[in-house]
Amino acid sequence: MAGSDYGCPYAAKCGGCQSIHIPYRQELARKQQRLETLLGKFCRVSPIYDMQIPWHYRTKVQRAVSFDNHRVNFGVYQTGTHRIIPVEHCSIESEKAQEVLGTVRRLMRELRISAYDEIRGTGFLRHVLVREGRATGQLLLVLVSSSPIFSQQKNFVKAITANHPEVRSIVLNLNDRFTPVVLGDRERVLYGDGYIEDVICGLTFRISSRSFCQVNPVQTEILYRTAMEFAALTGTERVLDAYCGIGTIGLIAAGGAKEVLGVEKNRDAVRDAIANAKRNKIRNAWFSPGDAGVAMEELAKEGEELDVVFMDPPRSGSDERFLQSLLTAKPERIVYISCGPDTLARDLETLT
Repeated sequence: MAGSDYGCPYAAKCGGCQSIHIPYRQELARKQQRLETLLGKFCRVSPIYDMQIPWHYRTKVQRAVSFDNHRVNFGVYQTGTHRIIPVEHCSIESEKAQEVLGTVRRLMRELRISAYDEIRGTGFLRHVLVREGRATGQLLLVLVSSSPIFSQQKNFVKAITANHPEVRSIVLNLNDRFTPVVLGDRERVLYGDGYIEDVICGLTFRISSRSFCQVNPVQTEILYRTAMEFAALTGTERVLDAYCGIGTIGLIAAGGAKEVLGVEKNRDAVRDAIANAKRNKIRNAWFSPGDAGVAMEELAKEGEELDVVFMDPPRSGSDERFLQSLLTAKPERIVYISCGPDTLARDLETLT
């Protein structure tokens, strides 16, 4: 999280930005020290790439909505609880997205859109999600509801698009289960195509409601270009993009590789990855749904030759099945992109 010299009025209650009270340079120094402690025995740890403006970078913004104690709550969950903290302005979230969220909150009152009551199982709106394509300026608005019937659909869409023409699509996602998971499995498009586009490293990518995409576009460019430098592709390599998401890494790599195979558990993301390959006219990349560990194991058993493996697992890191199969396959290079340095250190114990 981006630190500051002046703090945040919500930090003490929200808990989302544990370092918001620390000056940015001091925060970077702490992170550098932490990385050197975790990874120093494996390699030299390069200096962290800092941000010139570490504010309002987050392009995925969401709010929880509930009705209890005779009032509507609209905000973020307090860390480690199910309590909603009202947040009107966040220092790290997209300002455009927050403006849309403010309009949604106003329309709830004006159009009498009810908030979900978890105790009684009544009410309509449970969560609101906004995704931004930073390079394109496009916004995707997702309403997570307890019912597929939205009586104020026409008036809501008209008001949102009139106030925010940058909203290119509005999606209604149905989640009628008692679960901490935000998004449900069913949804319908209320307006637009159901997705937005963004540009990363010169390629155009489709982003839908349930697909994963990095939320810091400025640092994402640096991250992916650094990954390509480590891969050192010459045009002859067979590449595996494990945990491929919407295909960002694999499609960027395709321009310097012979062929790219992508594997991802999230079928919505795979659908976006295939569409992204077509959108960018890339013909040497193929994507399929599946568990990365299972896919890696099958490739190793079949003796498939892999020159470079990109792996970008979730915060929990990779699993033993994938790592052991990776060692069996013996690719020339492994480029491990991690969002959890603790699990990265754990996995490096196996890989080394």
